[in-house]
Amino acid sequence: MSNYVFLIDATKTPMNPIHPAHADKLLKTGKAAVFRRFPFTLILKREVENIITYPIKLKIDPGSQFTGMALVNNQNEVIWGMELQHRGQAIKDALESRSCVRRGRRNRNMRYRKPRFLNRKRAEGWLAPSLMHRVLTTETWVKRIAKFAPVAEIVQELVRFDMQGMENPEIEGAQYQQGTLAGYEKREYLLEKWGRKCAYCDRTDVPLQIDHVQPRAKSGSDRLSNLCIACEKCNQKKGTQDLRDFLKRDPKRADRILSQSKKPLKDAAAVNSTRRKLFDTLKATGLPVRLGTGGQTKFNRCRLGLPKEHWIDAACVGEVEFLKVLLTRVWRVKATGMGGRQRCQTDKFGYPQKHRPLRPIHGFCNGDIVKTVIPKGVNKGTYVARLCPYTNGDGEIYPPVGKKRIGIKLAYVQSAVHRKDGYRYA
Repeated sequence: MSNYVFLIDATKTPMNPIHPAHADKLLKTGKAAVFRRFPFTLILKREVENIITYPIKLKIDPGSQFTGMALVNNQNEVIWGMELQHRGQAIKDALESRSCVRRGRRNRNMRYRKPRFLNRKRAEGWLAPSLMHRVLTTETWVKRIAKFAPVAEIVQELVRFDMQGMENPEIEGAQYQQGTLAGYEKREYLLEKWGRKCAYCDRTDVPLQIDHVQPRAKSGSDRLSNLCIACEKCNQKKGTQDLRDFLKRDPKRADRILSQSKKPLKDAAAVNSTRRKLFDTLKATGLPVRLGTGGQTKFNRCRLGLPKEHWIDAACVGEVEFLKVLLTRVWRVKATGMGGRQRCQTDKFGYPQKHRPLRPIHGFCNGDIVKTVIPKGVNKGTYVARLCPYTNGDGEIYPPVGKKRIGIKLAYVQSAVHRKDGYRYA
């Protein structure tokens, strides 16, 4: 089953999300109409007095590349899920490209201009644009969801410290090592660092164990830089051998493992840099915000026997006694941005290629989802797809299935289903 459907009354007051079958019935009987396609929301054609709603938790599992979101009702049922893909690396690449172009222009036109890199002051709490983008996109979707669903509180995965140490500061010895969350923080870090596959044979979807790159029998330490992930077969086969001896037939893999073991986790650093800013931003929405840890999330997911998905991780954030997942399909959203403002498009060397036209073009922007009816030809039919308009009155649509692109006349476009908002939906 797919996500539950958001429902609002005639005054745009959020009501309880409804089952897709119930939403279909409201549409067929004419009691409701489509208010918004993404996220799919219905609006009743009458005002409802004394709306009674059950409290819904919006749970968030922030990440560097993907952020999972889930709505959990008062019966611990997951009724809505979403995976948001960020574009932090694309922003970083665009800023570097812009910097190169500006630097070249400065050298050509203002050779003797004095440097100005020391006369700018950054505001307190400043984050790089590629990092701040993750905070702002998450904030955007939290506000959108709270606009169409009766969200009572937000639960965010924030910190990665051991909860046992907080609850019982005097805990020590075997009691500490064998606690409820023992090993979950370290294991989750290593799984992310090594891509959830065996470092020695690249096997996936098998139980993975923590292995010492330099064996403890040969003075190897327990530091994270000396740990990797291995399947049981490789772990037993390696034993106490030196890495070079174990992989003497594959020296390139040995070099890669030694290099990666000392390499910092870039994605984890991005999450650590933004999680506090995201927490402050979510508090500013006015909704109560509760926190959970990464180890607690994985402990809940493993205890409940749930698969590894970003939206499932989000549903497992915080204190969870039991969880009933009603969904088999979730919503996947990719941040694409609103397009650059650069009028002169350049190649990779910074030389101008062409000039981009001003938007909108004949009332449409590149990325609008439109309903198009082609009256004749081999592509005859009705399509709901993204549009790329041209200044000469023609354009292209990109159907989700079938052909990759179809050339059309803008006169064939009947209506705009969803205006471009900087995201791609699946």
